[in-house]
Amino acid sequence: QVQLVESGGGLVQPGGSLRLSCAASGSIFSINAMGWYRQAPGKQRELVAAITRGGSTNYADSVKGRFTISRDNAKNTVYLQMNSLKPEDTAVYYCNANVLMVIAGTLRNYWGQGTQVTVFS
Repeated sequence: QVQLVESGGGLVQPGGSLRLSCAASGSIFSINAMGWYRQAPGKQRELVAAITRGGSTNYADSVKGRFTISRDNAKNTVYLQMNSLKPEDTAVYYCNANVLMVIAGTLRNYWGQGTQVTVFS
């Protein structure tokens, strides 16, 4: 019913930048919160950043001051601007959206396919 398509991952050197995008489409009435999670090899998936429909944000302590989450409600798209990247940022990054379905009152969480971010020296 709903698809999240991610783009923007890649290979960067320490100190470099990447911009991730995630576009939602399908039977969407509206989208509440959207967020980015990441999972490194051998580690649990963790929340990186989240943003409400009204623009309130929340960040993991490890990325505060370096990453910025934003969204374009008209395009059902969320972004993650990643600056001053460190090797420990290497992970698969997953987009998440909390969606109010066309059947009003029905909430569902959807995940993107994941995009690899690799920071190497």
